[in-house]
Amino acid sequence: MYKSFTNTSFLGKKVIYLPSCQSTNDIAADFIRKGEAGEGSLVITSEQTAARGQRGNSWESSPYQNLTFSLVFTPTFLQPVDQFQLSMAVSLGIRDFLSQHLSPEVKVKWPNDLYFREKKLCGILIENQLQGHTLEYSIAGIGLNINQQQFTHSRAGSLSQFTGKTYVLNDLLEELLPLLEHRYLELKRLEWGQLKATYQKELLGFQAIRKYREVASGRTFRGQVLGINQSGQLAIHDLDLKSKVYYFKFKEVEFLMNNVSG
Repeated sequence: MYKSFTNTSFLGKKVIYLPSCQSTNDIAADFIRKGEAGEGSLVITSEQTAARGQRGNSWESSPYQNLTFSLVFTPTFLQPVDQFQLSMAVSLGIRDFLSQHLSPEVKVKWPNDLYFREKKLCGILIENQLQGHTLEYSIAGIGLNINQQQFTHSRAGSLSQFTGKTYVLNDLLEELLPLLEHRYLELKRLEWGQLKATYQKELLGFQAIRKYREVASGRTFRGQVLGINQSGQLAIHDLDLKSKVYYFKFKEVEFLMNNVSG
């Protein structure tokens, strides 16, 4: 169904297609261990039966309706402390793609979900393998909702729901890969300052007043997203607690969607 792509220098030059599998990230890792998948290799499936999201969350995707795939990167130029920069690059590449089909309203919900009008269109799971003080390889698992019309989660949505169109998945993947490659090459050229500035500007809630929930305590508060630090922690200006700035790790804070003020 999917063949190698010719409009990129390395992403998608090798394509491994499985009609069905549990997790494309797991399959990619197996091929890497066997020496059969290098940088740019793409593992894609039409039905992912045990897809994973951030911190063990599951990912809902109807067979043959969406893009579910993993990409192999070898970002050995990054130190482990800087691994979140790859997440920024991948998030922005997908945002570039969705914005072309929708509008600049597409935002990155920290750390790397893509939202449009409060609906989640894409989830990303990046798994890194460290070797000493460098990243030996990274696998970016991507679930992008394209043609699916029904979701069990009210917060999920698809590109087709917003545009009213039905898409050829291979054509969209051919559009997406060069945009992902462009952002990755920006990172490889060590243009991380520019990437970070763009990423922060496109964050959902950036400098807006929204409501959040601190997971450990259950406390809700009004806050403003100010950006991220080097390790990818989210900086929120807490407007209810002495106007302090707090840095949150993954799963330490929740966005209260559809609850914007100010």
